[in-house]
Amino acid sequence: MSIDDPRANTRAYHEVTKHRPNHYAPGPGRLDWVNQPDPFRRFHDAPVVRLPLAANRLETAYDDLYRLGTVPACPVDIEHVAILLELSLGLSAWKSYRGHSWALRCNPSSGNLHPTEGYVVCPQLPGLDGGVWHYLSETHALELRAQPGEPAWSEGFPAGGVLVGLSSIHWREAWKYGARAYRYCQHDAGHALAAVRYAAAALGWGARLLGEWDDDSLAELLGLDRGADFGDAEHEAPDAVLWVGPEDVQVSDGAILPLLTGARWHGGANRLSPTHVHWPQIVAAEAAALKLEPGSDSRWQSLEQPPLMPVQSEVHAANLIRQRRSAVAFDGVTSISADVFFRMLDTLLPRGGIPPWDMLSWAPRVHPVFFLHRVDGLEPGVYVLIRHDDALEPLRDAMREEWLWQAVPGCPAHIPLRMLAPLDVRDSAQLICCHQDIAADSAFAVGMIAQFRDSIDEAPWWYRRLHWEAGVLGQVLYLEAEAAGVRSTGIGCFFDDEMHRLLGLQDDAWQTIYHFTVGGHVEDTRLTTLPPYAHLKGGGGDG
Repeated sequence: MSIDDPRANTRAYHEVTKHRPNHYAPGPGRLDWVNQPDPFRRFHDAPVVRLPLAANRLETAYDDLYRLGTVPACPVDIEHVAILLELSLGLSAWKSYRGHSWALRCNPSSGNLHPTEGYVVCPQLPGLDGGVWHYLSETHALELRAQPGEPAWSEGFPAGGVLVGLSSIHWREAWKYGARAYRYCQHDAGHALAAVRYAAAALGWGARLLGEWDDDSLAELLGLDRGADFGDAEHEAPDAVLWVGPEDVQVSDGAILPLLTGARWHGGANRLSPTHVHWPQIVAAEAAALKLEPGSDSRWQSLEQPPLMPVQSEVHAANLIRQRRSAVAFDGVTSISADVFFRMLDTLLPRGGIPPWDMLSWAPRVHPVFFLHRVDGLEPGVYVLIRHDDALEPLRDAMREEWLWQAVPGCPAHIPLRMLAPLDVRDSAQLICCHQDIAADSAFAVGMIAQFRDSIDEAPWWYRRLHWEAGVLGQVLYLEAEAAGVRSTGIGCFFDDEMHRLLGLQDDAWQTIYHFTVGGHVEDTRLTTLPPYAHLKGGGGDG
């Protein structure tokens, strides 16, 4: 890889980390259990504030998240910041098998490895001091990383909201997945972004990605550039920062970072593994895809869409978010109705002011291709949902000439779903997804096709944004599956170019970057499920 051409390096990373039927991307080959990373990052000797477990008190209905103006804004205080974190980055359950236990979280992750770390940056709030805080999901607590000088911090920080920062520890994924892990970390960041947006919506708060911030500024804000605080601990790469609060508030790094001048920093990061494997492909990809310069991030105005069809369940948002699980097997029998399927597609379309798509500033660049197996009233086959009109002709020109591009009977007119071919595609879906049964035994599988070449030409850090957008799509499907009484799971293992061959894609103008599947799940009855915070004194089953 050339150190002088980050665009070429980004493309080279994507190419070398493709799985193929005759060989997989560079990986460890076996799992080194001695070096399995600690799933929880801690900052030793940092002051700690235990957060209340308060999500059970939130009565927001899941469907109200999609109804603009329905949920009144909650106060911005320690209790509601705690709910924001509990429903986005907090634990959702513990699983136990033969004496071994592991935690699940509200934000999904490849292999349940959780590379994403969360931070809160806030002014003085009722019950919580102002500063930079690291969220420790294990104990639902905040660790104080930076204690800024007063009164400049509180006087200069935007009123009425908080900043939520995300970072990635690439080693957590690389331990299991090797060179391809950088992709998965970006998927997980997208899931986490959407999880924060949904949790904010449940509190009646807005949330938007501050895409104009560069990575150096984000690292400075969160203290990720403080080498002495990390020592020999694993590096955290800056991902993103969101403003959570009133929509009309402007938040710039030029206004926030000077407020940290003279701040007192606390804590040293724990080391997650005794030893590590160096993956030069990840190092090169991270360097190539850095956002090095700040800049404007003008917001795209989405088209007006009719209101979403209501879900059948009146489940509370907090309960649905915490019950979300990644399916490990599907029954090969369960179907969903066409109306449920159309509702799922509708939530994948951007709407102004409606989560999670109002969080992102850019027009859609990722478009799902569906392998339909068991959707009542619809023929099995290959379908595509074009999420932005400008993509229709370029994608159609890039695909096979023989595809039909037919309108789908019964599909609402505003949902741009097209049938490419009526086929039994169970074998194709299973092959493409590294021969995994879950792609064929589901109601449908999804391959997410990204506007790749033009995005990387625009800026190599768009590589990350494409994966984030795919992760947001996945998070929507996760919650919609739960609302429909089925289950879903992300699929990071897929044969990239086999998908391209099936669709007829000839070059890198379009690339598949994430796969997904939804269906009737099969529970593993060998596992015991425990409440998320029952291990804490006074934690009980709340939260």
